Amino acid sequence: MHKLEGLLHMTTLPVSFLWGAATAPHQVEGNNVNSDWWTRELSTPGMELSGDALDSYHRYAEDMRLLHNAGLNAYRFGVEWARIEPAPGQYSLAELAHYRRMIEEAMRQGLTPVITLQHFSTPRWFAEEGGWLTEGSVDRFRAYVEAVAPILDGVKWVCTINEPNMLAMIATLMQAMESGDASSWQSPTTDGVEGGVQPVLPAPDPEIGRRLARAHVAARDVLKRTTDAAVGWTVANQAFYAEHAFEERLREERFVREDLYLEASKDDDFVGVQAYSTQEIGVDGPIPHSPHPENTMIGTPFRPDAVGIAVRHAWQVTEGTPVLVTENGIATDDDDVYARCA
Repeated sequence: MHKLEGLLHMTTLPVSFLWGAATAPHQVEGNNVNSDWWTRELSTPGMELSGDALDSYHRYAEDMRLLHNAGLNAYRFGVEWARIEPAPGQYSLAELAHYRRMIEEAMRQGLTPVITLQHFSTPRWFAEEGGWLTEGSVDRFRAYVEAVAPILDGVKWVCTINEPNMLAMIATLMQAMESGDASSWQSPTTDGVEGGVQPVLPAPDPEIGRRLARAHVAARDVLKRTTDAAVGWTVANQAFYAEHAFEERLREERFVREDLYLEASKDDDFVGVQAYSTQEIGVDGPIPHSPHPENTMIGTPFRPDAVGIAVRHAWQVTEGTPVLVTENGIATDDDDVYARCA
């Protein structure tokens, strides 16, 4: 009886606790034909085409109803820059109205909307200008956020940029491919796993990371001036660890891959933590995870404790910025795994 009472006590959450699900526009909406990722899918061998995706662009009300019926009370979704600004400085009132309807529908169904303004994909024209590799990208992003701000009335949580450390890594990899230093696309998803092992992803160029931090601050300034929302960004937290002999290398790798971005959140209203597994650091940097029957589909170990490690580390590096867990999970097609990880 005492054990049951303890379990019930542990699973009681305050009414204000946000318990939800998250999506990215390009991954679920379908036919995001004006984005850089649509173009990249068509030109990069081995990259899966998004096509119609889940057609969430039209079926978002059904998606939200599924979340509500599952007992969730929050939905993190994004507005798609490539749809809103199809050409430089040309903003679509129809698309802005579409995303405002999504916000209102979420509220109507009792879901707290957590809005992401940029989730990897950008307009094709932005990429053709050089994307995040150019200093002008900061002003481009600021102008886009100015255009979006009016539809955010009543929104309590806004993420400016999703996983800037992964975004910087992707930009670094694409730059290496264009220069001939890398021969092929290296996916951080199941596409990159060979023989149960995922290749180590390259470290993001810190200069690109600092530019993204400037874009974030510019967007935050706009949103704090024009909305009542709490503003932050989300970071891919990899719960790094190392043996004592490699602590200095751990600090170096952690900074360039994660802490640079967490430090940029010190003045934010919150920081989004996104943790899925852990990553060991050795003398040469990240160590590939060994194949194991219980690894996830992307070759990482099941580590339910990763989110706790990530939250504590983010809290420490940001010196107390409130933490919102904006992504967490495991890549598996076996529901029984959840029971084994509980």
